Amino acid sequence: MTSGAAEAPLFELDRAVVTFRIGSLLAGSRLVAVNDVSLRLAAEKPEIFTLAGESGSGKTTLARVLLGDQAPSGGAVRFQGTPVAEVIRVGGHKAFMAEVQPVFQNPFETFNPLRHVQEYLFDTAINFKIANNRQQAAEPVDAALRTVGLSLAEVQQRYPHELSGGQLQRVSVARALIPNPKVIVADEPVSMVDASLRMEIVNVFKRLRDEEGVTVIYITHDLATAYYVSDRIAIMLRGHVVESGPVEEVLDHPAHPYAQLLKESIPEPVPEDKAAWTQQITLGATEAREFGQVGCKFANRCPHVMERCRSTNPPDFPVGNRLVKCFLYDNAGGSVTGTFTEERDHGR
Repeated sequence: MTSGAAEAPLFELDRAVVTFRIGSLLAGSRLVAVNDVSLRLAAEKPEIFTLAGESGSGKTTLARVLLGDQAPSGGAVRFQGTPVAEVIRVGGHKAFMAEVQPVFQNPFETFNPLRHVQEYLFDTAINFKIANNRQQAAEPVDAALRTVGLSLAEVQQRYPHELSGGQLQRVSVARALIPNPKVIVADEPVSMVDASLRMEIVNVFKRLRDEEGVTVIYITHDLATAYYVSDRIAIMLRGHVVESGPVEEVLDHPAHPYAQLLKESIPEPVPEDKAAWTQQITLGATEAREFGQVGCKFANRCPHVMERCRSTNPPDFPVGNRLVKCFLYDNAGGSVTGTFTEERDHGR
């Protein structure tokens, strides 16, 4: 790298598309689960970037793309400037996973109920060559657990059912930290945790960003915790990112009609009211027909629908620091763009 050259983005999606075939080969149809999505996560400063939307929005499919578990049907997905498929082909999937680690929704499905929890942590340290044996693994395992507010002594010789849901999810995060990743992809990590314990999990993510320099991709339908924990947010609808930008701007003053609808589904954000952040938020059910309809996927539900919305998919319009996929902002000023390239300092 030449002196002064900009560092390659940590992750970059350039018009990524994921298409699935539904039904038989002859009579089936195509479902575009991720549709022309572009986003960029800078390497210079860690952040918590949220993908939010109701069930069926495409956010989990996009998470699988970021984890290298799902190849895109079109577009490009790059990690530190190199296509993810190339990173995996050259270094192997384990080398990629050392940099990008997942945290899944249900911690009780992550661990075998008949095996002691610490065995998973020891195995992770050995598999990623952090240690050669369990004795050597004890120190990095304990360090990872202490990062999430636990210790090896607390989980030693305990089965998953002997830990609370919050404790077990924190163990999942600790397990992901053992290889020292640059990115954690957390898919609905608090949806299976009691409301009273959600804050302790999202606060772990904030500490990882601030103290460990880890970028967290937080995937959720819970806009209350997203508001609390995120730096930036992308709202997804039927495979599209319909609005993206700094979380305070998007959720305090949503521009896209769909984002406005989601905001109406949650309590008004009140930072000093901790209870507001711990309520379970349930958004609307998936409407499968919206995936297949021409034009804007929200047209049938939008109170501001125009004729062209039903025939043409809107591009991304710049609105301040945001991008909004809506013809309402056709004359908002600035040029139309298809990429998400904000690089700004986000307040902590």
